[in-house]
Amino acid sequence: MSVREKLQDHLGYPPKGLRAPRAAAYLDMSPSKFLALVGEGIIPKPVNVGGVKIWDRDDLDGVVESAKDKREIALETTQKIVL
Repeated sequence: MSVREKLQDHLGYPPKGLRAPRAAAYLDMSPSKFLALVGEGIIPKPVNVGGVKIWDRDDLDGVVESAKDKREIALETTQKIVL
């Protein structure tokens, strides 16, 4: 493990930008599934910072919030059908 990796793992705050493996881990999925969802447009594409592809942590949070919103809409629709 490099010094940089050890430092990142012990920071008192989460990093703003994440490379694919850490972005996948942040969303609790495999890197291959993460990249597949990026390819499908479900997860936003990364930004390029100095030749390094990184995902913004806030964008990843937005993916989860969007999924929650869709779940709520589906639940409301189901409840209306049942009533």
